[in-house]
Amino acid sequence: MATLASCDWIRQALNLILTGPSGVGKSWIAEACGQAACRQGLSVRYERTHRLLEALRLAHADGTYSKRLAQLARTDLLILDDLGLKPLQAQERHDLLEVIEDRHGQHSTVITSQLPPDTWHQYLQEATIADAILDRIFHRAHRIELKGQSLRKREMKA
Repeated sequence: MATLASCDWIRQALNLILTGPSGVGKSWIAEACGQAACRQGLSVRYERTHRLLEALRLAHADGTYSKRLAQLARTDLLILDDLGLKPLQAQERHDLLEVIEDRHGQHSTVITSQLPPDTWHQYLQEATIADAILDRIFHRAHRIELKGQSLRKREMKA
């Protein structure tokens, strides 16, 4: 965690994959990384993955798609929270690839997901798109799998 807090991985354009069950702290860690990056003068953008993909769908319709992609591409750290909460449509898979491709090797991306990484290919469905996305994300990524009970459940008991 100390290594992540230094933000050197962001300066090296590495990614961070946080997986585990609901409530174990994936989003909290992602947000803490984002906050550390902000404190060091890096630009950060937090997006719920399904909401971002919906916004990109609308951007296709209103002609702002390229502008939206450019904004995402130049952010030092993009946090994509909760990948895999709902099935992706074909256009959403293509849009996700565009976002990841534009950032690959240039800027860092944090992805949180309840899905284990070995199921992401199946989740993305379309083999060539899945291969392209996963190759760009995983080969330059720190991977952390969190385990345990939901912190929300523990708070309720206290």
